[in-house]
Amino acid sequence: MLGEQELTSVPGLSEEAVRRIVQDELEHAKGLDPAQKHAAFIASKGTLDWAYPPLILATTAAASGMETSVFFTFYGLDIIHKDFEQKLKVSPVGNPAMPMPVPMPAFVTVLPGMGPLATSMMKSKFRGKHVAEIRELLESAQDLGVRLVACQMTMDVFGYTQDDFIDGVEFGGAATFLADARQAHLTLFI
Repeated sequence: MLGEQELTSVPGLSEEAVRRIVQDELEHAKGLDPAQKHAAFIASKGTLDWAYPPLILATTAAASGMETSVFFTFYGLDIIHKDFEQKLKVSPVGNPAMPMPVPMPAFVTVLPGMGPLATSMMKSKFRGKHVAEIRELLESAQDLGVRLVACQMTMDVFGYTQDDFIDGVEFGGAATFLADARQAHLTLFI
């Protein structure tokens, strides 16, 4: 960067003119940077409580004008599976943050029926706070143009086919995500 004395010694350019030129160039460069308006997320978990963060963040990013994609890998594939409503559950086992109506010892959480109870409690809590259901978030994401990409390698490992997923899902591997992430201003692994 030019020092103050050097700025004033350029023939025909004042310091004020140089600063204005630099500022104009910076503003122009901001407009050209596609990363400022691009978000890429990885969804890797397939429980009800972990389905919300990538979908809420993706729909919010898209609603704010960002080009957005979510790459679903490993258990995150359950979020976009046609049977997501049956697959997405909450497990109280090993989840010390799981709110239970009454304090209970950890061994009770492994009893039969505790998983469905925890899932029912979580859904009830969301409904009571008027939080959108997963179906609504998926529909909103698609309406907002969020790219929902299923990891092909994980599909192969789990024996899934393209017919196992909701309409509108794209399919690709790690290179697909990396191509998105390379241009993204915001990249999150959830």
